[in-house]
Amino acid sequence: MKKLKSCILSQIDIDAHSLDNILAKFKSLHLAKGEYFVKEGKVCRQMAFIELGYMRMYDIVDGKEITLWIGSAGSFITSLSSFVFETVNNWNIQAISDCKLYVINRSDHFMLNKTEVRWLEFDNLLLANSYALLERRMFSQLHTTAKERFLSLMEDEPNLFNNVPLQYIASMIGIAPESLSRLRKMK
Repeated sequence: MKKLKSCILSQIDIDAHSLDNILAKFKSLHLAKGEYFVKEGKVCRQMAFIELGYMRMYDIVDGKEITLWIGSAGSFITSLSSFVFETVNNWNIQAISDCKLYVINRSDHFMLNKTEVRWLEFDNLLLANSYALLERRMFSQLHTTAKERFLSLMEDEPNLFNNVPLQYIASMIGIAPESLSRLRKMK
């Protein structure tokens, strides 16, 4: 739980008692490589902090898997609209490697929003960062080349290339696996 604690403390100033109350709501969960955190068509009632491992959020379009996002240690993952609004989830969230997660359920999450002011502040920062990431990804897909997207990902997340199958990375940046292989050779 050390990384989760560090993540929270890096974003907000919080007293030890409140932090302990927040951390007590998270439960440890281990997912083996290939296991699902949530599947499309279900309501997502949990949010996970990735302590160790890699997870991906993807959809299947015309029989082809399209990776939306790859989460690594130190990040949160959930189907946000399903988690917040209790709607049917549109994504599959799957462990790419063996994963150690800390999971909070929806009711505890929203209870903390009412009882721990600093958790609400942290939650608002999570939402803002998620929205900003989505904006950056949309802008990138519209206004940058495949090579620029590749180089940006190499700079931001170099460990992905050693720990995640390349077809997932290629899908996430919107290129064919063969194009990713060419770009890697050029670098």
